[in-house]
Amino acid sequence: MTNKTNIRRALLNNRMLICIFTGFSSGLPLYILISLVPAWLRSEGVDLKSIGLFALIQLPFTWKFLWAPFFDRYTPPLGRRRGWLFVSQIALLLSVPFFGALQPHLNLWAIAGLSVAVAFFSASQDIVLDAYRRELLPDTELGLGNAVHVNAYKIAGLIPGSLSLILADYLPWNQVFLTTSLFMLPGIIMTLLVKEPVLKNGAPKTLRAAVVEPFHEFINRNGIKSAGLVLAFIFFYKLGDSMATALATPFYLDMGFSKTEIGLIAKNAGLWPSVIGGLLGGIWMIKLGINRALWIFGVVQMVAILGFSWLATLGHNLPGLAIVISVEALGVGLGTAAFVAFIAHTTHPLYTATQFALFTSLAAVPRSFANAATGYLVEWFGWMDFFLFCFAIAIPGMVLLLKVAPWNGGVE
Repeated sequence: MTNKTNIRRALLNNRMLICIFTGFSSGLPLYILISLVPAWLRSEGVDLKSIGLFALIQLPFTWKFLWAPFFDRYTPPLGRRRGWLFVSQIALLLSVPFFGALQPHLNLWAIAGLSVAVAFFSASQDIVLDAYRRELLPDTELGLGNAVHVNAYKIAGLIPGSLSLILADYLPWNQVFLTTSLFMLPGIIMTLLVKEPVLKNGAPKTLRAAVVEPFHEFINRNGIKSAGLVLAFIFFYKLGDSMATALATPFYLDMGFSKTEIGLIAKNAGLWPSVIGGLLGGIWMIKLGINRALWIFGVVQMVAILGFSWLATLGHNLPGLAIVISVEALGVGLGTAAFVAFIAHTTHPLYTATQFALFTSLAAVPRSFANAATGYLVEWFGWMDFFLFCFAIAIPGMVLLLKVAPWNGGVE
């Protein structure tokens, strides 16, 4: 069978359609929290310091591996995956409209508590969606399926980040939150229509087994040394890219670009290259295999980091800004497609939820901790040398590929 036949067959099956729905359902609640809620609070006159503290509501996404074993161990009526998906999605559908019933100046703590609850439900949905997707996709479709999921995730951000904000100019906020929550319905309908994945070996028999065995299995399968190398790779592979983009907007402002210039160019030159890069990455992985994709796409990520240093020498240059944002978005799309596929392939089908949650939580650590140091590094190095430093930080992740994903050893 030719590669063209493989790609056509992969693109035109029901599994890719399901991945569109999983991505959209996963991305919507997060973007409600990071785009719509802050815009609502600011429009109601809440000060920036208070709004900034709302970044802490993302902590459930970093610690979701702590309760992931419950989803591997226990099975609700609709099934181990579909049942927990339905519970988390219904919780999101019912909880998001409550924002509109609260008043920011009178109920700020209640809003913070509701935000944490929505983040918990969203992180829980992500745990089960990741597990379901891993169990749904054959190994040859992991790259493309996860790329489709990631891109649908990004496109979901257009609902709270664009449509809902437009509606807010014409409707009261309670109707805006209610309307936005209704976009959870496609994901709920998907959950009711799809089939439960077949698990050959059965679920863990006890909660202790669900907690302990995923780590035991991972270490036994790889050995302590190899397991440590895999975990180190997951931490380092996107570290440089994550640090380089953490202060992207302040960097553009320091280069003399106006907020309007940044907004217009970032929207058009950023989103769609990222989406296209993710889709191309998924398609190319069918031909390249995950290992080689990690090498090639990792190089693109690193070149994108150098683009920021180049822009630092140019200063205010609109074509330069568009090129840098486009290349960076393309690199993120490609790199993320291969990276998520690698994480999915590293999980064991019996402990998918716990292991996937652990690996993605580890990958999120740079966003939570390493990125906190970026402001100090910029003060120390200056912008150009800071980005060169981020480029250097990306090298260990590429070197680790020699052990965890050798070019000719690969996951096809």
